[in-house]
Amino acid sequence: MPDIEYDDFVKFSFFKLDRSWRSLSAEERRNSREEFSAVVEELSSEGAIRTYSTVGTRSDVDFLLLQNSPSVETFHQIASRLNSTHFASYLDQPHSYLSVRRKTRYKHGGGSPELKEEFRYFIIYPMVKTRAWYGKPMEERQKMMNDHFRVGHKYPMVKINTTYAFGLDDPEFVVAFEMDDPSDFVSLVMDLREVPAAQFTLSETPIFTTIRMPIDEALAALG
Repeated sequence: MPDIEYDDFVKFSFFKLDRSWRSLSAEERRNSREEFSAVVEELSSEGAIRTYSTVGTRSDVDFLLLQNSPSVETFHQIASRLNSTHFASYLDQPHSYLSVRRKTRYKHGGGSPELKEEFRYFIIYPMVKTRAWYGKPMEERQKMMNDHFRVGHKYPMVKINTTYAFGLDDPEFVVAFEMDDPSDFVSLVMDLREVPAAQFTLSETPIFTTIRMPIDEALAALG
């Protein structure tokens, strides 16, 4: 077996609220939000769960639960708890991704320093490379990735998080970026389009622009 360093599994769960929920009384809506928020906060105390809103940035999803765990079983347990709430009976999950953190096989010569632990915006997308990419010799791929890393180092205000979904889910990677100014990310992506490795990207959609906030604030934005 190759000597590869693996870390936690990661679960990206995107939820969409059914509009029929808004026909409930104000008290019923408040109670269901509070019950769901309390469960999320309780589960967050037992493991890593971050919450983000997509209200105003994406039409097909309303909020994201980002979960980390050393065991996939944890995600089953969390989903089971959430499904028992009244609010969950009005939720659909249009998009969901399961991946794992691991050490990259490419040498990147160090990286940009992490400026802070918490960023306001979190942009996520699944990615698939072309089969031709994997047919290239490792030395050639490394050379093209060097250009990729060089561009990335020009944007230390954008933090990249790459997770691997090979065999776990439909995409090969789930890539996520954190920043405080989304326009910085736009500039980064425009520059990355010009590096040679970009021609070997088969797909990298859908793209989710999310805003980090406590779960009660994310749900309050729903009505």
